[in-house]
Amino acid sequence: MKLVEVVAALIWDKDRFLICQRPKNKARALLWEFVGGKVEKGESKEEALIRECREELAIDIAVDSIFTEVTHDYPDITIHLTLFNSRIVGGQLTLLEHNAMAWITPSELENYDFCPADEAILEKISNI
Repeated sequence: MKLVEVVAALIWDKDRFLICQRPKNKARALLWEFVGGKVEKGESKEEALIRECREELAIDIAVDSIFTEVTHDYPDITIHLTLFNSRIVGGQLTLLEHNAMAWITPSELENYDFCPADEAILEKISNI
């Protein structure tokens, strides 16, 4: 199975971070995730993340350091996910693709069903 490069943003607002709920018409429907998506041919990971945040949430972000990376095998796809620490620098948060969004604290993680690829990331966040 082909390995797909995926990027996502870990965006903090004080002690809370942003999560988004996948649309019901996509794979892993209605599970929660970090905003982001596939890296297109010719894009850097940072460029892809900036584009995805504009397309999905109508925000401009500054991409900072890598928070963590994981590789995960789904039945239909294998992904290498790079999660970047990121900051909103412009735009107005608008749901353009996702079903919902939420700002949560690490202690609230258990209230949300996340995509399986995010499990290792969530464990790292809950240990901050």
